[in-house]
Amino acid sequence: MSQGEATRCETQHALLTGWGEFAGHLGLLKGFEGLDLHQKRYQHAPQTKVLEFLVATLAGVEHLQEISHAAHPLDQDQVLAKAWGQEGWADYSGVSRSLRCLTVDEAEQIVQVLDATSAMFITSAMNLALLAEGRLVYDGDLTGLPVSKGSTTYPDVAFGHMDDQIRLGYQAAVVSLRSPLGGRIWLSMEHHPGNLVSAVAAEGMVLAAEKRTGVRPRRRTELLEQRLGVVKQSGQTLQHKKADRQQKVLQAHRAVVEVEQAVAEWQAQVEVLTAEYNNRERVERPTSQLACARKKLLSLLQRLKRRQKACAKAEQVLTWTDDLLAKQSALQQRLQQRLTQFEQDNRRNPQPVPAVFRLDAGFGTYENLALLIEMGYEVYTKLHNWQVLQNLRKSVPPEAHWTEVGLDVSMWAWSHHPLETFCYPIDVGLERFTDGDGHLKYCALLHFGDTPVTQNLPEWFSFYAARQTIEAGIKESKYVFFLHHIKVRTPTAIYVQENFVMFAANFIRWANPWLTSAPDAQRLCIEHLGIKGLVRIAAHTSAEVVWNSDSKLLKFCEQSLFAGKVLYLPQVATQLVLPFAKSYDFCDV
Repeated sequence: MSQGEATRCETQHALLTGWGEFAGHLGLLKGFEGLDLHQKRYQHAPQTKVLEFLVATLAGVEHLQEISHAAHPLDQDQVLAKAWGQEGWADYSGVSRSLRCLTVDEAEQIVQVLDATSAMFITSAMNLALLAEGRLVYDGDLTGLPVSKGSTTYPDVAFGHMDDQIRLGYQAAVVSLRSPLGGRIWLSMEHHPGNLVSAVAAEGMVLAAEKRTGVRPRRRTELLEQRLGVVKQSGQTLQHKKADRQQKVLQAHRAVVEVEQAVAEWQAQVEVLTAEYNNRERVERPTSQLACARKKLLSLLQRLKRRQKACAKAEQVLTWTDDLLAKQSALQQRLQQRLTQFEQDNRRNPQPVPAVFRLDAGFGTYENLALLIEMGYEVYTKLHNWQVLQNLRKSVPPEAHWTEVGLDVSMWAWSHHPLETFCYPIDVGLERFTDGDGHLKYCALLHFGDTPVTQNLPEWFSFYAARQTIEAGIKESKYVFFLHHIKVRTPTAIYVQENFVMFAANFIRWANPWLTSAPDAQRLCIEHLGIKGLVRIAAHTSAEVVWNSDSKLLKFCEQSLFAGKVLYLPQVATQLVLPFAKSYDFCDV
């Protein structure tokens, strides 16, 4: 680079400036410029203020005020604004007002711009995964976003379990895709009130991931047909039982009426005898006619009580049967609708993609397991039911040889095990481990799919344990991008913030190869800093931006942590899309 022709200026946000250049190459800035936001423009366009919120998210600001009130305010960095294609930035209050005025349609527009930018990278990750492993691996989880329990300004909050406490706030259902190059790619984040529980969130998470990727596995309609047949047969059996129990109720009613009539007759006889004895002033002796009549009446009253109790029990059983039939009928209808939908899914999906879903124990209910199996996924999760876990412990033979799978962790497994009341045989791995206090604990891993996991228990244990990548991602979203600090107060703005956090975590990982593509002895090794270091340090470090007509670089200032280091900013974006290993087509989801 010719020093005479070079232009130089200084920024306090070095890596943020580099990310702006990358965003321009990806077309992200043009996407924001094309947003149709129905807000008045004063000094800054509403599109600029929404983009400024994304930049603030990438900068890891904890509170919106930091845009203007930090040690080096974002809105005062003109070099940063230029790198992101803007004439300047607005004060944080203007950003807040624009976010507050967003409509649902406008928020969807913003998310569509993010999705369009992400599509190339997600497709590339799927291609690489299918080439390397022949399958996609998804991880799903639910994370709480608490707010102050006394707050009244957050919309649609509810109390629920968050961080092992009952707190006021929201729940976010998140799904990530395992990247063959390491790490994860966020696919979806669904916003819910705080009282949502994992057991009812699984289907929405899976459908959101399918919508985001555009691919899905083949639905296991043959298994669903078998299950539907069993449910229908069970319904017919219940109908026969109901007919029998209706007869029993009728018989019980007749028996009660018979005894009631007998009681009435003997009551009348006792009254007549009592009057006769009183008129004739006769003494009632133990063996007298009156005493015998009283004994007979007492016996009949006791019999009536027993018959009434039996009648009530028969009616209760009939009511329970009706309830069970109603549930069975609803289940049959739901499964029939599911079968119809899945058959249609398969017809519209000529090239299904093998896929794995890993979930924690909160999602491991029988209904969720059955649904994911029928949707075609290979499922890895933990057992949800504590009582079934105790039964599994009792069924381990005394001479069982436990396999060491980790530090102080061993396993015993059953292949295609028929769990009680569950509709499909499933691989079950019982884990035995010691907690921090030295107490022996148990849990159970569950698996359904073609992988012979019971033949290699250490591999099964390690593969499931690798889902901690999504747990690490949740921590990153909260403590690097401050997802749990809701910076806005309207549903649409909260939706935008959550999507910005998800996009920011992906965007930085996609930018790293671009920033490190130019070899140089003085190049800053950003790949060694980690996301936290990039956001907290490199994005807030001073640097000199040096450019001419054909190149641009960041030269870190002598007073900075990275003194003497440089980052070249390539002038083109890297093409990442690779051909599928097979002729996979995006399905219509």
